[in-house]
Amino acid sequence: MNLLKALATVGSMTFISRILGFVRDTLIARIFGAGMLTDAFFVAFKIPNLLRRISAEGAFSQAFVPILAEYKNRRTHAETHDLINHVATLMAVFLVVISIAGMLAAPWVVQISAPGFAADKTKFDLTVDLLRITFPYIFFISLVSLAGGVLNTYGNFSVPAFTPVWLNVAFIAGALLAAPYFDNSIRVLAWAVFVGGVLQMLYQLPYLYQIGLVPKISWNLQDEGVWRILKLMGPAVFGVSIAQISLLINTIFASLLVTGSVSWLYYADRLMEFPTGVLGVALGTILLPSLSKSVADKADGEYSQLLDWGLRLTFMLALPAAVALAVLSVPLVTGLFHYGKFDAHDVEMTRQALMAYSLGLLGLILVKVLAPAFYSRQNIKTPVKIAIFTLISTQLMNLIFVFGLDLKHAGLALSIGLGACMNAGALYYHLRKVNIYQPQAGWLGYMCKLLFAVMAMALVVHYLAGSDTLWLSYTLVPKLMHLLLLLVAGAATYFAVLYIMGIRVKDFMRRARV
Repeated sequence: MNLLKALATVGSMTFISRILGFVRDTLIARIFGAGMLTDAFFVAFKIPNLLRRISAEGAFSQAFVPILAEYKNRRTHAETHDLINHVATLMAVFLVVISIAGMLAAPWVVQISAPGFAADKTKFDLTVDLLRITFPYIFFISLVSLAGGVLNTYGNFSVPAFTPVWLNVAFIAGALLAAPYFDNSIRVLAWAVFVGGVLQMLYQLPYLYQIGLVPKISWNLQDEGVWRILKLMGPAVFGVSIAQISLLINTIFASLLVTGSVSWLYYADRLMEFPTGVLGVALGTILLPSLSKSVADKADGEYSQLLDWGLRLTFMLALPAAVALAVLSVPLVTGLFHYGKFDAHDVEMTRQALMAYSLGLLGLILVKVLAPAFYSRQNIKTPVKIAIFTLISTQLMNLIFVFGLDLKHAGLALSIGLGACMNAGALYYHLRKVNIYQPQAGWLGYMCKLLFAVMAMALVVHYLAGSDTLWLSYTLVPKLMHLLLLLVAGAATYFAVLYIMGIRVKDFMRRARV
């Protein structure tokens, strides 16, 4: 498998999803702005999303993919299918129970996750209603994650990467076509989450059928592979939960701040998720099966080279993205969200959060590359210990930034970004400490070239951007054309400088086995 080609495939599919995500968020900002309705919906949507990251994309994937890769490489197709059947059946039963419990306990869940909403009965009741609609999303998206793990292990990265497009399609169709028929149109967004979960699950079934691995109902708690996955999931759930607890605490803090804080953080986070998803998630997705294969074959040299390849690509692409988010914060926020009810005040508040987030972008993406280095070795305990340290550090920074320095919602974003950098630094330290990763030669010269190219890019886009007042006065077409010019000019400057200094795409061509 050509890793660069696989990265381009996953990245391009994720890019399409993120673009549609921006269309979705632009419609939400235009129709609902940033206020009580959006605060209620974003909390209702965030809760099943947090559980999804714990049970599906987080702990489950970390435990499931390495074991599945081992079965694929060392056992028969029938044995591998049996493992998938047993895991899917157990997961489905567990998720049905969780979904029903979550819907019944919605008032208590909202009280815990957004206590500031209790002061406004209308806002609180609306959030409860929306949560009851969105909660079953955890059932569908968890099964989607299982299917994606299977497809990735068998070398199909494009289908799982494209799958989130269907959620955004559901959002866009709901906002444009269904909203006029609802008395309270914000409920359309909640139902779009439900429908989007169903569409994502159905989309992957034909591809599982092609490789003969469609899950079937088969209850067997005696399966040795299932117990190995559960054993790995224990510490993995704890570790991933720590990161999600940190996000939940941030939501609690935001609910106690002025109305709109939850929404400003959401819109800024959406901009952050673009490079995080296109690069970080894509790299982590393609590296985990390849690293797992290297560990299974005891090929330590290949393992180290794969990780080094991922880290070099991360710095080359994430560093300019972080700088661009900071330098172009106003053009990006106005270009995507400054329409309808999303006013100039919302632009400024979202810009503050985005500037704070941008400081931690590199750390957020590095974590997605470094963590699979541990998961592939079925080592969950080390990332868990680091996650505990990160949680404590993040909450201390929250207290300092939000209450001590009065940075309000921007302080919450800053603590997440800096916490991610600490997390990435600790993961790297432990990889080097136990000598399972050996950096390849030439890192110092490589980083100097990247920093020079980033500075050149920043100067060009800052000069071409113009004043903030200009962006607030723009109409739609001139605004988008100017934003496109900035993005093209920045990318062209950056890669031209790298080319002049001798960095070529062919340097990153690499093949790996899955």
